[in-house]
Amino acid sequence: MSRPPFLDPPPGVRAYALRTRRGSFAVLDAEPRGPVGTALLVPGYTGSKEDFIALLEPLADAGFRAVAVDGRGQYQSPRGGGRHAYRLGELAEDVLAQAEALPPGGPLHLVGHSLGGLIARGAVLRATARRRTPFASLTLIGSGPGRIARGSRWRVRALVAGLPVLGPRAMWRLWHPVRDPGITGTFLRRRWLANEPAQVLVTGRTLRHEPDRVAWLADAGLPVHVLSGERDGAWPLPQQDRMARRLGAHRTVIKGAEHSPNAEQPLPTAAALADFWTGLRPATEAPETPEAPETTEAGSVTR
Repeated sequence: MSRPPFLDPPPGVRAYALRTRRGSFAVLDAEPRGPVGTALLVPGYTGSKEDFIALLEPLADAGFRAVAVDGRGQYQSPRGGGRHAYRLGELAEDVLAQAEALPPGGPLHLVGHSLGGLIARGAVLRATARRRTPFASLTLIGSGPGRIARGSRWRVRALVAGLPVLGPRAMWRLWHPVRDPGITGTFLRRRWLANEPAQVLVTGRTLRHEPDRVAWLADAGLPVHVLSGERDGAWPLPQQDRMARRLGAHRTVIKGAEHSPNAEQPLPTAAALADFWTGLRPATEAPETPEAPETTEAGSVTR
């Protein structure tokens, strides 16, 4: 799970329940004056909106309204609907409902971290099939073309097998035998215990079995940004590199980060996101010739 660098919302960030046609969802919302665009941020497995908390202020400073959300059954968002409600297609529908509920504020950019990337991709594919895509772009952070790598699959499988037998509290003690001191450690435990077990079980299966849908996403024609740390155990970098090439996507590697650059290196991650969004050009304009990879001052490598 991602470890937020802090928990108190920065100045100008509001916490509230976003009402949608599919229920209410807990969000953190950073709204600049006169936004040039809006970003909807979808967290990963056992995560929450707090995984993006350090991105909110720098994105708002760059002119983007940033809305981070707890998905259905995650932390402070309501549970309900049984296991069916946590299948990828249902969670993708939740993202579309969240997008519809946001007030107009320039182009809407969708961002998904890890499992959230698979959910966000599902939302894009569903919207494209209906020919009414609300999104101007899709950014996948630490996410891949399909199921997670073998080692991560075994860890998720152990979690999914043990949770119904031992329960959330015992599983936490098993996975965290040494107490994590401080406010963040207390938060991580509280968040884990607040998650709906059915959501953890069903989305764990998604991580282990999701097929490769990269060709479908490429056909959608949406600008895509593949962003990762320089190490990632869930989807190794060569796999993310190949996915980016298949998509013709913008590619950014954040130095000093692993699976969660949004929490581990938030400032260069926010800069990379804002640069990608501001650099998008109308489809009628001819694309520029790709340049060689370069290291940016923000500490990222852009391919």
